[in-house]
Amino acid sequence: MTLHAAGRSPEDAAGFEAMFTAARSAGWAEFLADCGKFEQEIAKEIRNARFTLAELEEEEQSLDRLRRWHRDLTARDVFGAPEAPQAAERLKQCTAVCEDYAERVFTALHRSQGDQA
Repeated sequence: MTLHAAGRSPEDAAGFEAMFTAARSAGWAEFLADCGKFEQEIAKEIRNARFTLAELEEEEQSLDRLRRWHRDLTARDVFGAPEAPQAAERLKQCTAVCEDYAERVFTALHRSQGDQA
């Protein structure tokens, strides 16, 4: 469904755009907070040396959720909220953090397999 809205005056149009952008900004702020939680969770797993495939799969699912959410927010952000570029960068950082964690998991698994040989 699409919606076409126009104000009766330029001030009305600007007000509508500001309200719409404020709603998108709130969504981006929530997304950014969840990126922080994601990174904290992986940092906790690293601190606790929990390098298992099950933990990795769980974190990858969380990253996939962040990717879907980012895609959905981007599709709705027609006026370009100021938080959008920061959110794109944070998603890249989350991806890098998850890739680093995956490397640590695979290293730990190979090390434990070498111990069994």
